[in-house]
Amino acid sequence: MKLNDETLRFIHEHCKDDVRNLALQAPKYPGVDMPVALTQIAGRQAAAEKIPSWYAEEGILYPRHLSLEQCSSEATARYKASIIPEFSSGTLADLTGGFGIDCAFLSPKFHHVTYVERQEVLCEIASHNFPLLALKHIRIENKDAIRHLQEMSSADWIFIDPARRDGHGGKTVAIADCEPNVAELESLLLEKAQHVMVKLSPMLDLSLAIQDLKYVQEAHIVSVNNECKELLLILGHNTVAAENIPIHCINLQMKDGRNTEPTGQFFTFTREQEQSSSNEYTDTLDKYLYEPNASILKAGAFRNVACIYKVKKLHPNSHLYTSGEPIKNFPGRSFRITGICTLNKKELKSVLGDLKKANITVRNFPSSVAELRKRIKLSEGGEVYLFATTLINEQKVLIRCEKI
Repeated sequence: MKLNDETLRFIHEHCKDDVRNLALQAPKYPGVDMPVALTQIAGRQAAAEKIPSWYAEEGILYPRHLSLEQCSSEATARYKASIIPEFSSGTLADLTGGFGIDCAFLSPKFHHVTYVERQEVLCEIASHNFPLLALKHIRIENKDAIRHLQEMSSADWIFIDPARRDGHGGKTVAIADCEPNVAELESLLLEKAQHVMVKLSPMLDLSLAIQDLKYVQEAHIVSVNNECKELLLILGHNTVAAENIPIHCINLQMKDGRNTEPTGQFFTFTREQEQSSSNEYTDTLDKYLYEPNASILKAGAFRNVACIYKVKKLHPNSHLYTSGEPIKNFPGRSFRITGICTLNKKELKSVLGDLKKANITVRNFPSSVAELRKRIKLSEGGEVYLFATTLINEQKVLIRCEKI
């Protein structure tokens, strides 16, 4: 993809402008390839938060919106790289190269890397971008993933990110509905590589994914700022019983959108540990309230987290916990309780007072956030947090908190 000088100059001069307004001005710039320019400006603006180190490199080219929307963020790509041990040598084949974010951040761990992508335009973009990022050891193959897998030599690692959208743009959540179908390819993947990293939609049911694949060694559920982003499965040549597979729950915490190092909250458990854990229930809230992060909620480590951190659970389906003393490093959000009430008008007035706005969360409660907000007449935001939930005695309550 080669851009003329006038188009490059336009992109540079308007890199922070609204692309919708720029599109209306297209007749003023006959020498500018406006569709390409707008794609590059929109891509660069998206990269400022999603891929900050690439944003810093002005020469990077960006794909159309859908490819950029589906690609990993820099934070999750760095986390994937942290999973792979350091190699003195080694080979990686990325069978679903896409925009190349994952390939780029995985590649420093290997001496030889192959990026495979069936869309020619994405291969052209990767061919342009990788040298700018000092990644000259990546070989680019414009080829179908399955065909390349069948023909390739052995590798140490294979990375594969099956497409999670059908032909009409709808999201798919089952391995069998993704392309390529990793369950059908599992034997061939492990015939070609010692290890396989599979990136899947966070919408997938983890238990079903493990059931569909025979050689899962470990699972990683990756959230960023408490929003679940990716499900990673590591395949290998050993057979691990489903109940003994380590499940790593990660919540990467970004500061101002620029903390790209894989730091944050980490919690690991197995299904066997969860099944053998017991937790205490209480209908009496103590001084502190805890909400596990999105990865733990997705993984279902409800009893194990209570057992390890010695907190009491409010209800089997509420997934909120309480303690009398503050728990350091709890893998989630921690709050100091400042009031508790039912939805009785008098009690609400006593606990909420003249409060005008609050952050509301609903856990195992018959009303939605929108319905509750309308009922108690509070706008969004502020320093106060309200949890609407059900206690073990089935009482519906509103818990007023402040974040700690």
